[in-house]
Amino acid sequence: MKLRHSIALSIPLLSAPALAAELGVNLTLPQLDVAAYHRPYVAMWIEGADQSVVANLSVWYDLKKKENGGAKWLSDLRQWWRKGGRDLQLPLDGVSGATRGPGEHALDFSSAKTSLDKLPAGDYQLVVEAAREAGGREVVRVPFKWSPKTSKADAPTTVKGKEEITSVSLQIKP
Repeated sequence: MKLRHSIALSIPLLSAPALAAELGVNLTLPQLDVAAYHRPYVAMWIEGADQSVVANLSVWYDLKKKENGGAKWLSDLRQWWRKGGRDLQLPLDGVSGATRGPGEHALDFSSAKTSLDKLPAGDYQLVVEAAREAGGREVVRVPFKWSPKTSKADAPTTVKGKEEITSVSLQIKP
């Protein structure tokens, strides 16, 4: 099964012209007024028009637990887990990271690090999923067009969350 996902994830990346671009993502997590606040686990990935995973961008979870115990709760990121997270060998270099607290988090994903330079032109979605112990779970999708002919930065696209995610902004930088 792992081989099938590896091949499936690689095929769209093999047939495209190069583009040196970056995705800029601003993720804002809310300050919740609850008795016991636990930092959320978060997964970010790009889906193609057929909702298949094109690239995993970031997975935040408790990396410091003994014997990789934090990975045990990654299945709470249900959509990411079902779409291929369970088949990954974690931690992923350059993708896995520690959980983060409330506030705004700016992330830049360069094409060199994430194979976005091989991404064919088309319609995609940035998907951000957050799940919190003793809390809720939320998925936010930000649609975007990827074009190898982009010559200027796109205006940020912002999508608001309802509970576990305040907002997600995406900007494509050539």
